[in-house]
Amino acid sequence: MTGNRALIFCAALIAVLTGAPALSQDKSEQHIQIAEIVVDPAQLENYKAAVAEQIEAAIRLEPGVLVLYSVVSKEHPTRVTVFEIYRDREAYLMHLKAPHFLKYKATVEPMVKSLKLIPAEPIMLGSRAM
Repeated sequence: MTGNRALIFCAALIAVLTGAPALSQDKSEQHIQIAEIVVDPAQLENYKAAVAEQIEAAIRLEPGVLVLYSVVSKEHPTRVTVFEIYRDREAYLMHLKAPHFLKYKATVEPMVKSLKLIPAEPIMLGSRAM
């Protein structure tokens, strides 16, 4: 399994193990993407704190944010993968304007060496409530 596929698999596994609610809405409307981020090694712990704060706020405050998982590669801990599912494109665009997201972007901008957003389509999404 390649590094990126392993990270995607880990994100899906986290979804199952953490008891994320099943995503029952029409999946064709959802906005799904994967963010591949490389963080400055000297800033990794600060980045982790910022992304944790942002994800907590987004899940708590934005009903259109369905899933946000952030994982790091065990072999390359500065490689962060974020798996994102939004109710629809409108929810994603609203998320980009949310105060907690804008704070996150301003905070991590000097920490992030590269960012790649990968649009995705679901094949099958599932989870088990714990």
